[in-house]
Amino acid sequence: MSVDVVYIRPGGTGWGPVAELARLSARLLGGTLREIADRGHSSPLARGAVLLPRGRRARGRRLLVLAGNPAALSFAARPSMWFPGYESTAAWVIDSFWSDRIAGVAKHRPHFDHLFITDPELGDEWRERTGRPVDVLPWGSDTLAFPPVDTTKPVDLLRLGRQPSAWADDSLTAQEAARRGLTFGGRPPASVDALTNQQNVRTALLESKIVLAFSNRVSPAAYTHPTREYLTGRWMDALAAGCLVAGVAPRSAAQLLWGGATMDISPHSRADAWPVLVEAAAGWSIEAATRQQELARRTVDWRHRLRRLVDIMGWPHTEQLTTESHRLT
Repeated sequence: MSVDVVYIRPGGTGWGPVAELARLSARLLGGTLREIADRGHSSPLARGAVLLPRGRRARGRRLLVLAGNPAALSFAARPSMWFPGYESTAAWVIDSFWSDRIAGVAKHRPHFDHLFITDPELGDEWRERTGRPVDVLPWGSDTLAFPPVDTTKPVDLLRLGRQPSAWADDSLTAQEAARRGLTFGGRPPASVDALTNQQNVRTALLESKIVLAFSNRVSPAAYTHPTREYLTGRWMDALAAGCLVAGVAPRSAAQLLWGGATMDISPHSRADAWPVLVEAAAGWSIEAATRQQELARRTVDWRHRLRRLVDIMGWPHTEQLTTESHRLT
């Protein structure tokens, strides 16, 4: 069996977790990773190729396309899809909430045998829009990349990612935290390299007890969906590091996460939020952080998602995937 993992690499920042997922998928599936830059618009030739019939089903060849958003699937229309072709094909879309932007290659065409999305509530809509089998593989984390918490964490509160306006000023948050006896960590150092950026985030999380993260419902931006809220990698990675996530969690967190994974604070009133944060920091313990890590390994690790993917696709489990999955329990 051979597996091609094709990662349609988005532009911009914040895609470190998905870049890591692409590498992890290729390694655990025993495949070859190929990266294609998402340039925004595929070529006219690629767009026209979706009208061709399904390529030859070359026995033993399998394809997994990992796309940041539904429109990026258009870049999967490459010559190898038809020659030598693939016996089995799948696509996994991360920002699947942009369901009005699905590329033509995935809409009522035979090129993908199965589609996977991250949003639990959108399965029916995707099936209707694509005419293909669709299953949900939610956001996850490479939890084994986070060593166990075995000592106290020096940072009480870490800012990670987009924040509502009341929490956007790191210098003000640091001052107010200090007045309450808390240490605050601002944005982790940014890098243009996605994997370096992800390592910077991981380092900051491992040093932190509580992470500030707010749903796009209360912290919108030009690049977020205007009506649909969603979990992202910062929640999953924070939990994998043994952190408590404070803010406003997306509604899907109640379905995907466990009690005690998140803590609500006001997105608008800092005065109301600080007593809650001070109490949570005072109650932090290595035991509580260890429990977060254990639950993250059991429930949100990417390996659980990959095992389900290969089961649905009927692909064999590699020895590496099986071995590393056993380390999660």
